[in-house]
Amino acid sequence: MDVDSPAGRTEPAPPDSGAVQRTPAARRPRLRRWLRRLALGCAVLLAVVTTASLVYNAFTARRAAPPAGLRYVQAADVRTRYQTWGTTGPPVVLVHGAFEQVDTWSRLAPLLARDHRVYALDLTGDGYSERRGPYTVSHFTEQLLGFLSAMHLGGPRERPLLVGHSSGAAVVTEAALRAPGRIGSVMLLDGDALNTGAGPPPALTHLLIDPYRTSLLRLGLGADWLIRSFYAAQCGPACPPLDAAGLDQWRRPLRVRGAEAALWSMLGEGVPGLPASQVARLAAVGIPKSVVFGAEDDVFSRQTPQQTARRIGASSPTLIPGARHLTMISSPRAVAAAVEALAGAHPAPAVHEN
Repeated sequence: MDVDSPAGRTEPAPPDSGAVQRTPAARRPRLRRWLRRLALGCAVLLAVVTTASLVYNAFTARRAAPPAGLRYVQAADVRTRYQTWGTTGPPVVLVHGAFEQVDTWSRLAPLLARDHRVYALDLTGDGYSERRGPYTVSHFTEQLLGFLSAMHLGGPRERPLLVGHSSGAAVVTEAALRAPGRIGSVMLLDGDALNTGAGPPPALTHLLIDPYRTSLLRLGLGADWLIRSFYAAQCGPACPPLDAAGLDQWRRPLRVRGAEAALWSMLGEGVPGLPASQVARLAAVGIPKSVVFGAEDDVFSRQTPQQTARRIGASSPTLIPGARHLTMISSPRAVAAAVEALAGAHPAPAVHEN
């Protein structure tokens, strides 16, 4: 027989169309089984993580006590922790930024105290002052003006020089706008006073929920390397390294009663600031003003110091070589010299920004 002939050739069997059609259907039960297993695994993992988080939070629930010997005064509606240095000379009031406190000024204040009476306070939400919201520029300003009243500052011969660091720049700006007759002069230190919308993305507040966010915060606060890394990045190589006491200074305020709830509220508000149009109104206030920045401050752009000085009607900004965002720690002598220069300045005519 001729194998090449059509009659002799063995044709391959046609594919079993029924088997082809049955393959996806056969896979579906297997896929459902894997999905059920995955869902079960995720549920078990969530239960384990949640249980571990709850147990960890329970074991770390004890809150730290504020250091002994702190001084307090009632400032508006906030029981306010404060400190003073020096007994003679014109008053200087130091207003810290976000997540800072009175002790942030510990290198600068003694230098200023040689010729000034120096005051510093913990804004509500930070340090050891009473936690009382809302954590907004308006409320911080009420507390600051209440503090001036409690310290008997703001009279004709007691008008203080206000120094506002970082987000504290918005607070001293608003204080000068509200009560220009009570303020002697204003310095914006490492801050432009603007509401830039900075802060964690809003979605983060929905993702970071309890008990997980409490666990993450407490774990982070317990990590010495993490605190040192943030400090080094913000302060720079000129700053003294953090020893055990330095770590406690930055960590303990976030471990006192009420601090965690206040922190989440503050993160929800974002970094405190004012609209540019409101900051520009400071130019029309007839008091001396100055702007001081670390030359290597990477929180802001290179143009920010000059733009800020122009906006508020100040002279050219002072840039501190090599300094970053915490100039009062890295370069206290340079900042003290800038404060002295401002203290000796005379009121300038109002400058209006076009």
